[in-house]
Amino acid sequence: MPEVILPGGTGAQLTERYGHAVMNTFGPPKRVFTRGEGCYVWDVDGNRYLDLLAGIAVNALGHAHPQVLGAITAQLSTLGHVSNFFATPAQIALAEQLTAMVTGDADAGAKVFFTNSGTEANEAAFKLTRRTGRTGIVAMEGCFHGRSMGALALTHTAKYREPFEPLPGHVTWVPFGDVAALEAAVDDTVAAVLVEPIQGEAGVIVPPDGFLADAQRIAHDHGALLWLDEVQSGMGRTGHWLAAQHDGVVPDVVTLAKGLGNGFPIGACVATGEAADLLQPGSHGTTFGGNPVAAVAALAVIQIIQREGLLEHVTAMGEHFRAAVEALGHPRIKEVRGRGLLRAIVLTDEVAPAAYDRAMDLGFVINAPRPHVLRVAPPLVITADQLDTFVAALPTILEGTPA
Repeated sequence: MPEVILPGGTGAQLTERYGHAVMNTFGPPKRVFTRGEGCYVWDVDGNRYLDLLAGIAVNALGHAHPQVLGAITAQLSTLGHVSNFFATPAQIALAEQLTAMVTGDADAGAKVFFTNSGTEANEAAFKLTRRTGRTGIVAMEGCFHGRSMGALALTHTAKYREPFEPLPGHVTWVPFGDVAALEAAVDDTVAAVLVEPIQGEAGVIVPPDGFLADAQRIAHDHGALLWLDEVQSGMGRTGHWLAAQHDGVVPDVVTLAKGLGNGFPIGACVATGEAADLLQPGSHGTTFGGNPVAAVAALAVIQIIQREGLLEHVTAMGEHFRAAVEALGHPRIKEVRGRGLLRAIVLTDEVAPAAYDRAMDLGFVINAPRPHVLRVAPPLVITADQLDTFVAALPTILEGTPA
């Protein structure tokens, strides 16, 4: 079989080629990566980095996990795609796993629509809410739900939305965590209340205790759905399968993606109770969603997280990281927030983008979702020793960053 030929050259040379061939939607890439193993990645120039971002909370089990790779290879060697005119055992098994994960009961009547990304999962959920016969959505200030026209309509940040208006309407935003504002905004015209249990792109913001339960109560008092976007916070990222489980909340609709496939594109919209039957034949569709290769990748992820006790590990590592960073007592560090292995180092001044670059130069992949926030979302398999190498380097990162 002929070998696939990939372009050679240095990082600078390949970055230049990227600029000529790829649409400029992301800006120049920070590095050109060629391989990964566990919690490390290597660039084309041979430099190694500790991956503390995991593809933005995607590579839950790290890079090139042998069991995930084996599951994908075995499935692809037998059946790679059949379309949704047909079903596969992998698709059915994954749907059963996800409904049990969301409700705690495989026989609770929840159902799944499979997609290829978090944006698509949110698009499916948005359409599902319209089948209630209502059009209003109440979402949160600071939220991010994707870049498609529907998902973008739900996203609060004006600079993302305004260039593409008009967008689907009837969306109202209220301050995240403000129960009184939510009560004032929700009435009998609202189809759903939409909440990220932790706002990732806003800088890893955790709502006040009890807010999700209050959001559910307010929504249900008006006959609306509680829709939780767990694309970034789900799949064990916070030490529970869903971040909402910290508060004991079972949503009417939940969207998942990112860590679900460990890098293989997959998303899911899971609906419970009466919401599970809102989408019917002809309501929505997808060619690739739920294909057997993506399904076995996700099944492998779930089984490995269960078998290796990674939910408990995530909780322990998250607390270890928080305590270690706080123990530095660095004057530029205001606080560490988040849950599990979805964490933000909040800085006293707006130097996060420069610190992000400095960290890359020292061999650490993080990012800066806000000018004063560094986000850390490593593979769930990361060790305390690996986290400690970053903590030890953090003073150098911050002290080498001009104000």
